[in-house]
Amino acid sequence: MPRATNAVASRARRKKILKQTKGYFGSNKNVYTVAKNVLEKGLGYAYRDRKDKKGQFRALWIQRINAGVRQYGMSYSEFIGKCNQKGITLNRKTLADLAMNHPEAFKAIVDKVKD
Repeated sequence: MPRATNAVASRARRKKILKQTKGYFGSNKNVYTVAKNVLEKGLGYAYRDRKDKKGQFRALWIQRINAGVRQYGMSYSEFIGKCNQKGITLNRKTLADLAMNHPEAFKAIVDKVKD
């Protein structure tokens, strides 16, 4: 009796991989063995960078807050330290948004922290 290989399932598995690598360069998109390795690597990077993205945004917010408070003669660390002392519990995302889009509201916060 001949060996059954279940070619339907094998083909479907390969097609799934090749469909996910659509748009890749060269043999990365159409040679199954290469595509499988490249896809695995790419999915690993995607997982890692979803975590890293959060840190990148925090760094961006800190830069924006720092640029905002420097106009009023303070440093970022001074500002955050004094915010904590005064009990101002706005997070960095909100403070960065205020510094960028609502400078008068941000100035009010800086003035409150200064005195």
